[in-house]
Amino acid sequence: MTPDEREVAAANERFYRAFESLDINKMESVWANDTDIQCGHPGWRILRGRKPVMESWRRIFENTPAIRFMLTDLAIEVRGDLAWVTLYENLNSSLEGQNIAAMILTTNIFRKGTDGWRMIHHHGSSVAQAAPQDETPTVH
Repeated sequence: MTPDEREVAAANERFYRAFESLDINKMESVWANDTDIQCGHPGWRILRGRKPVMESWRRIFENTPAIRFMLTDLAIEVRGDLAWVTLYENLNSSLEGQNIAAMILTTNIFRKGTDGWRMIHHHGSSVAQAAPQDETPTVH
């Protein structure tokens, strides 16, 4: 792993630690301060600009008592001062007293600035978890 890839991996880890902490100050520190940041939560419309993106995190944090991630199939690409991380978020959460498990296909994009690698784009899409294939197909 190159030094830039290690730094991007660390920035990505900071994002998920901030997410699990449900602390808006930690989440704000992960993102670039530019107005051109974007975020697409599963099932939401795309959010553009720092104010709507941070408001979305506030809403999520206020309505989520706990969340934990297991990250799988993680890949990092670095091209100059831009980098992206693709992965699956395997999350466990609690909502209104019910446990929720989900798999989210995610792309996180980071830009390197004077303050290091900062997130400029996060997009997650729900993935239908396929049932194991039965070796003896049933014909109806």
